[in-house]
Amino acid sequence: MINEIAILWGSNGNPKLIAERENAVYQIEIDGTLAALRIHRAGYQNQRAILSELQWTARLADAGFSCPRPISQLNGEWISPLPDGRFATVISWVNGKQIGTAGEFFSGSVAEHCDLYHRLGHLLAQLHNTTDNIKTDDLTRPAWDLNGLLGKSPFWGKFWENPALSSSEKKFLIYTRDAAFEYLSGIKEPDFGLIHADALQENVFFYDDALILIDFDDAGFGYRGYDLGVPMSQHYALRYLNDLIIAIQDGYGSLRKAPSHEEIKFFLLLRCLASAGWVSERQTEKNPAQRVYAERALYLAHQWLT
Repeated sequence: MINEIAILWGSNGNPKLIAERENAVYQIEIDGTLAALRIHRAGYQNQRAILSELQWTARLADAGFSCPRPISQLNGEWISPLPDGRFATVISWVNGKQIGTAGEFFSGSVAEHCDLYHRLGHLLAQLHNTTDNIKTDDLTRPAWDLNGLLGKSPFWGKFWENPALSSSEKKFLIYTRDAAFEYLSGIKEPDFGLIHADALQENVFFYDDALILIDFDDAGFGYRGYDLGVPMSQHYALRYLNDLIIAIQDGYGSLRKAPSHEEIKFFLLLRCLASAGWVSERQTEKNPAQRVYAERALYLAHQWLT
């Protein structure tokens, strides 16, 4: 089946499975050039949202931003609906290596790690600046807004109902949600627009002395500060977390007004709350990951509230 799908893009066959997370990703070859075939997970993004992702990244790439570019089928279409309700798309191949993977600890010095995240902050500022200067009013993407993050039915699920939580922990996260809702509501004139929403280590590549942002599957309209909090979620327990926050904040601030240190820590909390909801809807109740994500959310909630 995968080979038949790849042929729609003029591939010479032999797709190679590269990753199977939210989407299944295959390496294919088109006229001697590598490309990435994606089979989008059923029930997450609809066809209109996927098309909007491709339109956004095409415009970003046209404007010079470092990200994959969509590739059309032989019939000129970007998306191929599949019989099982999923969708297939193809984007340009990204060379280089990930700056890290989930669960991986940075092997360099603190200074090198901070320099890397200074560069990532700069890249995210470029993303937001470029986005603000291209057409986006015709795009349909999910909302990482007040309700999408902290409403009664958040976009990634009710994190306070994570099955690994005790009854008292659930009450505590409900209290945290209400307090965070009030805090976020009180931010005056927040920087709001299209965001990547998933700039984790595995979604940032390093190649030829440049950083490249990939995987826009979770992108939507939200708070720009959230894009700075998300990368911190993989480093929340580091003894030098504050230094890393300062680095990404300074890198971002080199191109546009950066959120405060306090706000980045707050958006770090929001990402970890959202992830506790995300895992509860994607893993079995007994999966150990449920408790791992729940404990991270609880830890950061205690940190923020105190």
